[in-house]
Formats: sequence, C-alpha cells, structure tokens
Amino acid sequence: MRSISATMSVTLDGVVQGPGRPDEDTRGEFTLGGWAGQYNDAVMGQEMGKGMSKPGDMLFGHRTWRDFIGVWADAADGNPFTTYMNAATKYVASRTLKDADAWPNSILLSGEAVETVAALKATPGNDLVIIGSASLIRALHAAGLIDHYQLLIHPLTLGSGTRLFEGTAPLTEFELTGSVTTTKGVIIASYSRR
Repeated sequence: MRSISATMSVTLDGVVQGPGRPDEDTRGEFTLGGWAGQYNDAVMGQEMGKGMSKPGDMLFGHRTWRDFIGVWADAADGNPFTTYMNAATKYVASRTLKDADAWPNSILLSGEAVETVAALKATPGNDLVIIGSASLIRALHAAGLIDHYQLLIHPLTLGSGTRLFEGTAPLTEFELTGSVTTTKGVIIASYSRR
C-alpha cells in the first residue's frame, strides 16, 4: 500500500490560496497571491529537495495540475525541481478532464477523487505526494487517506483566501515527526497520522 503525503504552504491564519504568484489563483476576487515568494531561502530549498530526492509519484487535482503545466512542463531552467516534476509520474484526479496528455507522464484518475485515489493507494508502487490541490487534500483528509503533512507555515496573516481546512474536518491526530525553521521565519513542520 502506498502512503499519501501533502505539502502545503500556509499562512498563520490557514490560507493556502495563491502562494506562488499573483495570478496563480484569483478565485473569489483574491488579490494577495504570491505571498510566499519573499520567504524562500536556501534552508527551504534544501528541505524541499530532500522530499524530491526520494522516489515517489505525484498526485494532483485538475486545477493545480493545469497550473503546474504552465510553470514546469516547458521550463528549461536547470532547476532540479523542474527535472523532478517532469520525470515523475503524475496522477490527476478529475471528474471533468477528458485526458491527461498535456503533460508527459500524467495519468488521469477519472471519477470521484476519494474512490479513485483510495484504489490507487491500495496498489503497490511509489508513495504519493500532493503539492497544492487544497480541495483534493480536504476530500482525502475527510476520507482518512492522508498519511503525512509537510506544512510550510509562513509568518504572516492574510485575512482572506481559501484556507487549508474550511468547514469541518474530522478529528484526526497527528504526531510531529520533524521541524525546521528557515532563516526567514518559516516553520517547516512534518506530521504523521497516529
């Protein structure tokens, strides 16, 4: 059985919307996108590199997958993250996509995400990592399918935007398995389900 890990940048008030760019996710008239960039440093790069040094497959919701295509699929920047993203097997959970041909090594999981991801998790293979895809994470968390979280907790509040857990989330206990503080005050906390 595979494990599922979710990596998310999050503010102190729980916002996960649009960390990378101002135009990344403007749903709900969100105008504060790009909030995480000023906090990048070598410590964060090193910690993210550790995760990408292990064999693993990626899991996306269709919206994040489409966004990542624009950022990573055609990048020829020598960035090791680009190499990892393009080489990884990418599973895309979607009820609306017809195919996943737009980014090589992508496999479409058609239908309800909880059902298709649970079936994938039960198969032998590499562990699965979700980056972004907050709606998918919420659905999988509610179904008890997320095994680990890596939260990059940024030292700011935004006051608006989509939060990691909106509405109710089931009672779930996690154990802190590691933490690192970057030079810019981001706490990278790793949790495993008890």
